[in-house]
Amino acid sequence: MSRTLLKLSLATTAIAAFPAVAHADAFYLEAQSARGAGRAFSGEGADTGASSLWWNPASIAGVQGGAALSATGILPRGNVVDNGTLIARPGQAFAPVGGNGVSHNPIDKGVLPSGAIAYPLGDRVAVGLAVTSPFSFTTDYPADSWARYSADKTRLRTVDIQPSLAVAVTDWLRVGGAVNVEYTDATLSNALPQVLASLPDGRQELSGDGWDLGWSAGMQMHNDVVTVGVSYKSAIRHDLKGDLAVTGLVGPLATSNVTVSGARASFYTPSQVIVAGRVKALPALTLDAQLVAYGWSKFDAIRLGSPLNVAIPEGYRDSWSLAGGLDYNLSSRATLRAGVQRTITPTVDGARDARVPDANRWTYAAGGSYQLTRHIAIDAAASYVDFADAAIDRVTAAYAGTAAQTPILTNGSLRDASAVVLSLGGRLSF
Repeated sequence: MSRTLLKLSLATTAIAAFPAVAHADAFYLEAQSARGAGRAFSGEGADTGASSLWWNPASIAGVQGGAALSATGILPRGNVVDNGTLIARPGQAFAPVGGNGVSHNPIDKGVLPSGAIAYPLGDRVAVGLAVTSPFSFTTDYPADSWARYSADKTRLRTVDIQPSLAVAVTDWLRVGGAVNVEYTDATLSNALPQVLASLPDGRQELSGDGWDLGWSAGMQMHNDVVTVGVSYKSAIRHDLKGDLAVTGLVGPLATSNVTVSGARASFYTPSQVIVAGRVKALPALTLDAQLVAYGWSKFDAIRLGSPLNVAIPEGYRDSWSLAGGLDYNLSSRATLRAGVQRTITPTVDGARDARVPDANRWTYAAGGSYQLTRHIAIDAAASYVDFADAAIDRVTAAYAGTAAQTPILTNGSLRDASAVVLSLGGRLSF
């Protein structure tokens, strides 16, 4: 019975392992360029140079070589609030889950670095390399939080290494392709209910890492006034290998305390279709727009392989973001930027839990660049992200299908969530 309880307890821990952060769609971070942050990432797929390499590998073809570095500070705020979550322990009626009913700012602050370089091989061919962290965050709920059976502490780090090749096929057409090599390191944990509310909770922690592959391809068409860029980033299947530890269970559940080495988990991060345009409306003014369609429905389950062999459904839907912005040249050295982005969450009511307290949002951004020398420019940006309130309402059950089955009727909400995002970067041309 302990193996059955071990497997089924995962249904309340691994569900939705990765929560959202600012400038993101679910757990994707769009913070790979300080230049792009200033216009709410509204024209990256159609812009040129190393700063746009993540969005479109065609961006480096037929242009001057260069490098870009940036760091983004993410300062999220918000409350995850209990509205009456109930738990039914074995042989007992439903009762309040207990614990602290309001978790303040469960998503940790953090700094996200990124960088890219492009080197021309003649007038038409270029190679490039981008190093980014598109899926990274840390959340930390208090041990006495009402959400403790869904989420305790979660940490995700990714490093995406994207070598790229681009060609200017004609004077108006650029194409490019890339391989995405991603390293992922994840740790997630949560409390486990005992058969009696008077007993201290048990705990479960799953950790693992792995290397995985994806690809990107894109094209840009341009003239002196308009540039249109279209690119595709593939979904990536992540296969992690690590350890699972269940501790602190007592009484009839004590036999489920176990450490499993070599536990495996797999999940998909989404594909992206990016369509962007830039129009030189005036000699000093460029208008930007970008639509991104995310294939989040690939994140349909977290699959735990041997020796557990459990699949936990996720129920994500495909989603999108739409951004508009502008670049205005104040002088030959100074450029101002501004933009607005609307993002629709892939999480849905009835399937959203405290690990992913995501919601639809608006992003308002402003920034600028200053050309220090002929070859060196600095970029800076600030954004404010306003999240809609959203229900946290996923129903789960610990130890489902056993005599210890413990249903948890989650009834909570994300309230007053927002984030300030600050970006600083530099660009070098050569």
